[in-house]
Amino acid sequence: MKAVVKISGKQYIVSEKESLLVDLLPEGTKELTLDALLVIDGDKTKVGTPTVKGAVVKAKVVEEVKGDKVRVIRYKSKKRVHKETGHRQKYTKIQITSIK
Repeated sequence: MKAVVKISGKQYIVSEKESLLVDLLPEGTKELTLDALLVIDGDKTKVGTPTVKGAVVKAKVVEEVKGDKVRVIRYKSKKRVHKETGHRQKYTKIQITSIK
């Protein structure tokens, strides 16, 4: 069984016992209860308007992790101008426990 859920403005296709990285959730969040936008169960597909009635996706927070470092370089040739900055996005790793 698969479902499409919306977490902090982004949509994800999830299945049971799957773990995924989402944008950083507020501190202290232990469990999530999400409404399903679409549910796929074998050949049956239920599309919600905007959510599927009675469909609930439960997830638990595993840990908070940091993504890869992204380096941004600004450079102008022959002018002795160069500047380097970096960014490292923070994510929350969640695991889907059940889809009902």
